[in-house]
Amino acid sequence: MSEFAPICIYLVISLLVSLILLGLPFPFASNSSTYPEKLSAYECGFDPFGDARSRFDIRFYLVSILFIIPDPGVTFSFPWEVPPNKIDPFGSWSMMAFLLILTIGSLYEWKRGASDRE
Repeated sequence: MSEFAPICIYLVISLLVSLILLGLPFPFASNSSTYPEKLSAYECGFDPFGDARSRFDIRFYLVSILFIIPDPGVTFSFPWEVPPNKIDPFGSWSMMAFLLILTIGSLYEWKRGASDRE
């Protein structure tokens, strides 16, 4: 059990720091519910207009996918940090398949013109 003591100490300290950082603003916060301006609807300084459930152009979704595609690539490329003699062929080929899927997604984004400016 003594092997896990540093991990337990680290977890307890991180839990305490997060709880302190979450609770620290509450004693200093003011009661903002007393101001009616704070409770009014706000949209860039104007009263809200139109329906919030309007249709979006596909480019909004393509741009969001454009930012999401590299993130899993960076995350799942960590197994390649293992020395080559320690990874089996299944691991290598699964990473190749993953990179192929990312490449196909990037080519789709490029073909649809998600990064084009108008």
